[in-house]
Amino acid sequence: MSEHFRVHGGARLVGEVDVVGAKNSVLKLMAAALLAEGTTTITNCPDILDVPLMADALRSLGCEVELEGDVARITTPAELSHRADSEAMGKLRASICVLGPLVGRCKRAVVALPGGDAIGSRPLDMHQSGLEKLGARTWIEHGCIVAEAEGLHGTQIWLDFPSMGATENILMAAVLATGTTVIDNAAREPEIVDLCLMLNQMGAKVEGAGTSTLTVHGVTELKPTEHRVIGDRIVGATWGFAAVMTRGDVRVRGVNPHHLDLVLEKLRMAGAEVTVYEGEDEGFRVVMEGRPKAVDFVTLPYPGFATDNQPFAIALSTVSEGTAMITENLFESRFRFIDEMIRLGADARTDGHHAVIRGIEKLSSAPVWASDIRAGAGLVLAGLCADGATEVYEIFHIERGYPGFVENLRKLGADVERVSS
Repeated sequence: MSEHFRVHGGARLVGEVDVVGAKNSVLKLMAAALLAEGTTTITNCPDILDVPLMADALRSLGCEVELEGDVARITTPAELSHRADSEAMGKLRASICVLGPLVGRCKRAVVALPGGDAIGSRPLDMHQSGLEKLGARTWIEHGCIVAEAEGLHGTQIWLDFPSMGATENILMAAVLATGTTVIDNAAREPEIVDLCLMLNQMGAKVEGAGTSTLTVHGVTELKPTEHRVIGDRIVGATWGFAAVMTRGDVRVRGVNPHHLDLVLEKLRMAGAEVTVYEGEDEGFRVVMEGRPKAVDFVTLPYPGFATDNQPFAIALSTVSEGTAMITENLFESRFRFIDEMIRLGADARTDGHHAVIRGIEKLSSAPVWASDIRAGAGLVLAGLCADGATEVYEIFHIERGYPGFVENLRKLGADVERVSS
């Protein structure tokens, strides 16, 4: 039996909401556990569908994985399977992140080409090129990427684009390579920093986390560790946009506000009052009085405006005063979201990688379909600003990135329900 969300518009979101571990970090940290024999413990894991999928993928490689609450315990054997071609591997995009650890640890890997969101092509050329520079041979065969090497050796690697996935795979292969590897034009996202921190806790020697140059001094072995996942900045941003769109007052806890500096500045430009909190009580508060003002957005690699936040920027623009231009520089299919927003009455036009949005006072309810995690969440936010009841379908996408999404919305005062159909 399929399910969908029914969103009744008109509520002003008010209250507090907690953000748990980052989806874009936890899956890579689980993969990093492959690098060390023994039991690695990862805490603050989000309760999302991708975590048990990754657990199944690791089990297929010979690991024992125990998921209990927000804790994942991964026991990696001395002898790993190198074949990551199980059904679970094809269901999530992040499955490709086992490629680097398997090549580093086993010197051979067969990894099913990944599935995941329908937001455009995400080629693996840079993953392959980086591993080849480390000394591996790679090719595509029977729906899998295959890599093998007699040994890996340090080298200089320049990425054509600061890809998170390529940075992570090359990094996790390089930590067990002989000699020193330098990755230039590396991704700088907080999730990369989180991975580097865990690897160093395991005994790796990685320098430059958070900069565009990573220097990796190879070691002969790593040891298991315990690590807490950073808060999810994309989920945190979702609640910030929701507060502005519904003219609400929302306190977000559990995420480093400096990971959202640009997002919070854009919300200020839209007219919101934003307060940040640091230390043990880290997070932020967004208070919005009156209709938001239109703001332009351009997606870029971190520290630029994240492409994952682009659907929220579009949703905000549809109900803002004035005209906004949204420029998408990373994924060519992400504007599919706009077709669903037009169902809700949005005044939007696209031209290549630009979208022009003319804000209207209120959207109108309609049935809509999520094409990816963030598009699904964006449609729910839009439904909060529409008259009547908006039905959001394909909600499994949303639940891949948002634990307790409906429960948190209801806690903030939204009239949202899960409906079986």
